[in-house]
Parts: sequence; C-alpha cells; structure tokens
Amino acid sequence: MTTSGSPPVVAAVNGSAHSMAAALWAAEEALLCKTGLLLLMAYGVDGAPFGNRSFPPDTWLKAKEAITEEVLREFRDGCESAVPEVKVTTAAVDTGPISALTETSAMARLLAIGAPAGEIAGLFAGVSASRLSSGAACPVVVVRGPGDAGPVVVGVDGSPLSEEALAWAFEEAANRKVPLVALHAWHDGDIAGLFTGEGALPFPGESVRETENRVLGQRLAGWRKKYPQVPVDQVVVRDKPRHRLLELSEKAQLLVVGSRGRGGFDALAVGSTSHALIHHAKCPVMIVRERRSPVP
Repeated sequence: MTTSGSPPVVAAVNGSAHSMAAALWAAEEALLCKTGLLLLMAYGVDGAPFGNRSFPPDTWLKAKEAITEEVLREFRDGCESAVPEVKVTTAAVDTGPISALTETSAMARLLAIGAPAGEIAGLFAGVSASRLSSGAACPVVVVRGPGDAGPVVVGVDGSPLSEEALAWAFEEAANRKVPLVALHAWHDGDIAGLFTGEGALPFPGESVRETENRVLGQRLAGWRKKYPQVPVDQVVVRDKPRHRLLELSEKAQLLVVGSRGRGGFDALAVGSTSHALIHHAKCPVMIVRERRSPVP
C-alpha cells in the first residue's frame, strides 16, 4: 500500500499510447516503492512570457485545459484499473512541459516519460529526454517498452554519479527481487574510462582487465553488504559502453546510468551514448542525477 508522505512517482502524459505505457510503468513502480502516482499533463508553451495571458491566447488555453482534464481522467482510470493498490492523483498545469516537469521533479521520487519507437524520447512536441534529464532534480526514466523479465543493469565508471546510479540500481533490483548486472566498460585510448584512485593502481603482473575487475568488486562491496538478497553479476569488458548496454538492454527490465560521469557515460544528456540508449534501448532507461540515499 501507499506510504503516506513519501515522494510520488510522476508520469508525464499527453494522451498518446507511449505516454500511457509510461503511466502504467510508473504505476507498477509506485507499487514496488510503496508510494503514490501523480499523472501530470502540461498544456502550455515553454518560453511564454511569465504572466502574459495573451500568449498563448486564453481561448486556446481553455480548449487545451478541457482536453487535458479528459485525458487525465482516462489515464487515471487506466492506472487504477491496472494497479488498484496505488493511489493515483492528477495535475493539469498551463505552463510548458519542460518547466512543469522540472519544477515537479523537486518533489518527485522519479519522473517517467514515454518514448515513441524510433524517436528521441518525448512526451510533448519539443520535449526530449536529454533536455529534461539535464535539468531534473530527480532521476528520469525513459520508458521504451515494458522491458524483459530479466535483471536490472547498471553502468559503472567510478564517478560520483556512477555511485549514485549503483544506489538506485540496487534498490530497484531489491524491490523487483531480480539480479543486478553491474557493467564496467573501457576501450583502447579511453584512459578517462578507467577506474582511478589509490585502489585502481595495478598489482605487479596484473592486466588492465584484472585491475578493473578488482576495483569494480571493491566498488560493489558496500552495496552487496547493504543488499545481501540481490545476486550480482559484475561484467568488465573492453568495449564502448553503449554497445554492451544496448546488448544487455535486450534482456533487462531496467537500465540505470548516471547523467554525467567519465568515459563512456560522460555527458549523458548529450552525445552518442545518450542518443544510443534513448533511441535504441529495448527496456526502460533510468538517468540518475541526484542522490536520494547515502552511500554505504
């Protein structure tokens, strides 16, 4: 049942099939987290002058508001029917979607948005997962299909946000009662993608792969202790991270990465890795920004 006072899972909706998929995923996530679900629909325009009611015109806003209320009722009914244990609330705002979602992220556990197949993830015209994830105060989940019944997969590069991604990934795996796959990848010439710090110095005769595998094990040790019920498979490969993440997404139920890290996860809000995951991952992708729980 819903825990009173806990931050809700927020799903952005607009009446489309892919936003309904995001809402239903968010309802299931809220059930796992024992919290509520907020369905949010923004029908205004980003960039409109604050307080200027002539743009967009009042008549246009009123027409959009009526449509919005009808969509929210339909989506609420669908979510309550699918996951009756979760308390579902709705909110309609007359601002633009980016500003509405960014503001709401400050009080949300996470934001779920839908991703049309073959397009950059977007709930509303002009709204992209990359733009939202770069400004949101909580993790953003791009729902690309329901995902398989397999493990949670997390990308690890040793950065602070990579550590935060581990926190979320272990919690998600524990809630779902599934194994966790922790992937660390580097490729030739990608020195920034290697683990750094005193513990990352190679032992005599130790290969790069052996060093990276040992350090990954050290990074995971505290989380294994905190979540002993979660089976963990640590994977270290010499490859571009996006290649293996996309491959693993085919049999995963959730992929977790930090929004900005080092090496292959650097600047996830822009760049090839981000575009590959947002465009082509076969399961929902969680982009983590802000710490919600302490590092063990």
